[in-house]
Amino acid sequence: MVKSSPWRVLLLLVFIITLAVPFFNRTGPTLFGFPFFYWYQMAAVPVCSLLIFLVFRAEDKGGAE
Repeated sequence: MVKSSPWRVLLLLVFIITLAVPFFNRTGPTLFGFPFFYWYQMAAVPVCSLLIFLVFRAEDKGGAE
């Protein structure tokens, strides 16, 4: 059985950041000519990658169970 960890809440945040389209489905404000919809998604990629990495490092047991 898999134990739940408080670190896994960060994975829920990843889903909210990337899949909650009504929060970022707009054109303004623009950044370097890019509408908000596009630059938000480009910024979400490294943020979500960092969150996934943090959860992985916190949950990793070095292959030993």
